[in-house]
Amino acid sequence: MKDSHQKAAEYHTLAAHAHSAAAAHYEKGDHQTGHELSRQALEHSRRAYELTQEAHNKSTREADALAKSARGSSDSSHTPGRKNV
Repeated sequence: MKDSHQKAAEYHTLAAHAHSAAAAHYEKGDHQTGHELSRQALEHSRRAYELTQEAHNKSTREADALAKSARGSSDSSHTPGRKNV
């Protein structure tokens, strides 16, 4: 899971750099390069979003499995008809 979060963070950073570079090119009047860098920034942002969603879903599944496992292990110590002391 850590790897997924790390990859998403890397894509967010790539997107931020591409946005900054695009802005610099637009300011210089180089609209073609600025547009290309803006497109790359959008691609990086989309990939970062996808990886973030994947990491979140995986984290949720793992947390649910742990909770279910914890409930199951606490139930197994209970004998019907007897009180646990």
